[in-house]
Amino acid sequence: MSRALPKYNKRRVALIGGAAAVVLSGAVIAGSALAGETSKSNGTSARTLADTGTIACPDVKSQLPTVPASAQAEVDRNLALLDTQLAEANKRLVDTVGQGGANFVQNAILGPLADKRKSTIDRIAISIGRTAEKPQGLDALAECALSTDGAAGAGDEAGAGDEAGAGEEAGAGEEATATPSSTATDAADGGAGEAGDTGDDATGVGTISCPDVASQLPAIPATAQAEVDRNLALLDTQLAEANKRLVDTVGQGGANFVQNAILGPLEDKRIATVNRIATAIGRTAEKPQGLDSLAACTLNE
Repeated sequence: MSRALPKYNKRRVALIGGAAAVVLSGAVIAGSALAGETSKSNGTSARTLADTGTIACPDVKSQLPTVPASAQAEVDRNLALLDTQLAEANKRLVDTVGQGGANFVQNAILGPLADKRKSTIDRIAISIGRTAEKPQGLDALAECALSTDGAAGAGDEAGAGDEAGAGEEAGAGEEATATPSSTATDAADGGAGEAGDTGDDATGVGTISCPDVASQLPAIPATAQAEVDRNLALLDTQLAEANKRLVDTVGQGGANFVQNAILGPLEDKRIATVNRIATAIGRTAEKPQGLDSLAACTLNE
């Protein structure tokens, strides 16, 4: 009895030790697998962020003719604004990664960026054209593209141009504002009005409504009437385009898609246009104040 007991104890110790070893080995394997999965997940996340790419735009400055000295400051201001617009678009590209469908970047970022660039490039051409031959064909430089090679390419420098100030206000006070394309659209859509009634509510997506600017203006000097009318028509065009984008992008993005991709860019455009109206009136009469408060629009469900 006394000899059998030690042998039994030895076997029991051996069995317990073996079981403990199996459990420990399983824990190590599970831990390694979990670590590997975590590493894989982190790697995928890192790759996703890295693969957002950057937006590259054609360089406008290199395509300009000789800039008259009287237009140099205004041209420089708008060139800086192009850089600011590009930097903002690249930031939005990162902030909205993973949102929307296949056309999200085009509809929510590249499209609005092209619209802003067209307005800014037109202001550059107009400022040169006041004292020299107006450059033609610059609108072709408005379209930008998404580059996934991690380099901005041969385009405007992202991050530069902070001196341009906030949004499109740097271009306020231009004598002519509507682009050739928007002028044609104004003629077709001039009756759209600020009410935003384009029939879109039939689709169930609602419509965008904006405060009426014309009714808030003081007496308009005769010398400013044509310019004010042009910009009022441009406000209608901007609203019609925003309502069309609202329909075209239905179902895309998250909860803030409409605000970030449609209402926000529309407000930026309206601020610039309203400021041009105020500046036009202010050249020969008292400049109206507080029109910026009419820039923000809302979605009517």
